[in-house]
Amino acid sequence: MRDKTQTNSAAPGDRLIRAGAIVFFVGAVATLVTVAPLFFGAKPFPTYMFGLSMLMAVGFLVAGAGVLRSITAGRRQARGASASR
Repeated sequence: MRDKTQTNSAAPGDRLIRAGAIVFFVGAVATLVTVAPLFFGAKPFPTYMFGLSMLMAVGFLVAGAGVLRSITAGRRQARGASASR
């Protein structure tokens, strides 16, 4: 029996994973920008830049939520397939 999903269809949680990856990347760039003055002896950035660095953690949590949502959808689909036999 072939799987009925198309190769380009988005599974549950895919958008959360992509959004989490983007937010994580923005947080990583903010972290590099925040830490760079410490190495070059320049004037440190304002405090809000350290807050932007926390986007790495937020992105990680959003992507993790997407993975968990994908796992639960897969389990639900597997239960449905085994129940219909």
